[in-house]
Amino acid sequence: MTNKNILIAIITLIVSTPLSLFSTNYEIPETQRPPTDANVFGHVVDAETGEHLPFVNIIIKGTRIGTITDASGHYILTHLPEGTHTLVAQSMGYAKGMAEFEAIEDKTIEVDIKLSPTGINLEEVVLTSSPTASGFRYQPDDVFTGEKLQRRSEPTFGEMLNGQPGVAMRSFGSAPARPVIRGMDGDRILILENGERMGDISETSADHAISLDPLAASRLEIVRGPASLLYGSSALGGVINLMTTDIPDQWDTGLTGVISGQGATMNNMGAGFGRATYGNETWATTARFAMRQTGNIQTPNGELPQTSMHNYDGAFGLGINRNNLNGGLSFSVSDQTFEIPEELDDPDETVEIRARRLSMQGRFGLDLNGSFFDQAQWRFNASNFFQQEVEMEIEDDGTVDEDIDLEYDQNALSSTLTLQHKPRGVFARGAMGLNFLAQRVDVGGDEAYTPGEQRFSIAAFTFQEIPLSNVLRLQFGVRFDFQNSKALSNELFPDISLSRNTVNYSGSLGLNIRPSEGVEVGGQFARSHRNPIIEELFADGPHLGAGVYEIGNPNLDDEVGHGGDLFIRINRGFLELEAATFINDFSNYIVFEPLGIIHEESGYQKFEYREGQARLYGGEVSAGFLLARGLTLQTSIDYVRGRRIIENGSNESLPFIPPFRFNNQIEYDFDRAWVGASFQAVAKQDQVAPEEEITDGYNLLGFQAGYRIDFNGRHVIIFRVDNALNETYRDHLSRIEDRNFVMPGRNFNLTYRWFF
Repeated sequence: MTNKNILIAIITLIVSTPLSLFSTNYEIPETQRPPTDANVFGHVVDAETGEHLPFVNIIIKGTRIGTITDASGHYILTHLPEGTHTLVAQSMGYAKGMAEFEAIEDKTIEVDIKLSPTGINLEEVVLTSSPTASGFRYQPDDVFTGEKLQRRSEPTFGEMLNGQPGVAMRSFGSAPARPVIRGMDGDRILILENGERMGDISETSADHAISLDPLAASRLEIVRGPASLLYGSSALGGVINLMTTDIPDQWDTGLTGVISGQGATMNNMGAGFGRATYGNETWATTARFAMRQTGNIQTPNGELPQTSMHNYDGAFGLGINRNNLNGGLSFSVSDQTFEIPEELDDPDETVEIRARRLSMQGRFGLDLNGSFFDQAQWRFNASNFFQQEVEMEIEDDGTVDEDIDLEYDQNALSSTLTLQHKPRGVFARGAMGLNFLAQRVDVGGDEAYTPGEQRFSIAAFTFQEIPLSNVLRLQFGVRFDFQNSKALSNELFPDISLSRNTVNYSGSLGLNIRPSEGVEVGGQFARSHRNPIIEELFADGPHLGAGVYEIGNPNLDDEVGHGGDLFIRINRGFLELEAATFINDFSNYIVFEPLGIIHEESGYQKFEYREGQARLYGGEVSAGFLLARGLTLQTSIDYVRGRRIIENGSNESLPFIPPFRFNNQIEYDFDRAWVGASFQAVAKQDQVAPEEEITDGYNLLGFQAGYRIDFNGRHVIIFRVDNALNETYRDHLSRIEDRNFVMPGRNFNLTYRWFF
């Protein structure tokens, strides 16, 4: 199948939805009603919140007389036949409501109807998509919780999400593995912790790791597509929100917790995790600790040296829930040490990265009970991050000589204030907010290839939804950002004094259609932007950890993107289908481009940050089939294409674009246990940038089984076999310089969790 045919198939599947799905009810013309003066009016309200519900279908039972509520939830029916009638009110997401009344000639009576929410959203609400948690989606997203998250347990978040529709993995050994969304990597993918920036430097280079152990995450949310409206610069490609319970939000009275252990053969990994929470009616405290240790990765061709890792992660938190106030504080520490497969040709030389992050997070929600704003939330994450890249050489006498080639010391504060307002006029519940980010990073070491940087930004945003009917909803929003950045001198950049101020805006316009239960269609057009990072602006030197010579450009402009997303999701019980397509055009798109030139002194290939026009497009299709009781089949495809438009009007492929993939998983779940198998087919990637190598296609087979035990709590045992056939393959997004080294071989993975 050609790339063109793949894209056409995706778009055809989306636009071929039957038009009958979009039918709705309309008010019956007055000419069709009996000519009397009996009238009824009133409001339809939410039974739990008391909020007026717009665009609710209302009909008199046994007749064709009906209407819909207006934007304020008000309705009126006139010229009714005399007698006893029953009003029937229906709206997506609510149980049917009925109210009986007596129609009397020359009288107008009031009848209010209360509807109870039924929570029939197609999926869990993805909080990262909407500040109001309305449940209406305008771009594709995913959420992982509970056992669904446990089954994907891996040493890094990049490995956990690799293979999810639209999500691939940038790998450089195991520890620095990081997610890639729709071909966008690094700073274009924003990794959040509990809704705020983490304060590490994982986005700046392929050799930097996310400073949180995956075992600590209790919920993981993915938004595919631009999210700059809510999260600002860097969210061009999407957002991944790593959510923990370090600040308890819901808890049981008394002591609860979880203990977990994990082991794997491919890298001799051992990992452990524990969390305990104690609470009463108004407060709770929690503590967690995780540790992980691995050896070198084993491949079908032998051991991949310098890929070991040692991690420690811990936190303590306090949560409160009193009257109209909820929230709390947490303190965490993460310590990581891992090797980088850089000096592979010399076993006496190794590169080790040592990183530590200290963080204090806060989240406070307040019920305002105001006439306009009724809820407020304030979040913040203050952190210190320290990292050293150490070159170690074993001397002839056995001693180890260490040189600190690169050192980062970063202090950061990320904070967001969000105010939610009640429905007003045509507007549903909406939000307004302020976002603040300040960070200072000092860069040192013998081979510091960039200066330091001081960055400050402040932004204001609003997110609004307008119900256009009982099945159609409009979303729009805008965000204004001001940013100041300044280069900080160090030993290798003693005279630098460059600074820049930028003012930019992001905006989005979306539609959500729910024509019938189990069907949802969403689309969004968005303008997004990204400010260049310090490496792109000022790099000039060899980067030891990445094994490249980097060249920046201080004259780079901000990246600006315009694009659209369209998806449809169908849930018919035996079938769950989602298809999505996207296209994004970028001006000043910054590419980390190999020059095909070797820097003589360091021996590294030169890479330069260059800007120009670019376009990324593609899509994903996923489907789940209930074949029989307990027997399910999951299948998906994803495709992305990246092109760069060069000066003479021609175009060339962007580097590091994932190839076409086809994933399948079959599983039989018989309550106490489950067994399953997976198959992934990855196509050859020959649409490559100049000086970028082609990678061949490959197939991977895997198996999984699990057992659930309810005894003094809940015990879950998960056994998994990855790459069962020990396939020899190279991932196109691998950043290991020596391309002769292949990806991990056969792996047996065992996970145990006890919830008490």
